[in-house]
Amino acid sequence: MSQRIDKSWVVLRSIENSEHDRCVDLFRRPDGSFGFDEFRRDVEDAGAWTPVAYYSGAAYASNDAALAAAVRSVAWLAMALNTAGKAT
Repeated sequence: MSQRIDKSWVVLRSIENSEHDRCVDLFRRPDGSFGFDEFRRDVEDAGAWTPVAYYSGAAYASNDAALAAAVRSVAWLAMALNTAGKAT
């Protein structure tokens, strides 16, 4: 879990790119709202996930709405989801 995901938020899904060096976490807050944020993982950071963007401030009414916003905001995410769908 990243430094920016509040410990009271529940991560529902973590989606990585094919290189496994970027991920998007979709989460639910205690107030029932949903959100997402993007992270990177670099060798020089000892493999820790580091926040890339500040998307977590936005709140969405559903997990699906948060995912749709993430796909619009994170350039690589649609391809990662498409690739994951083909693997299952």
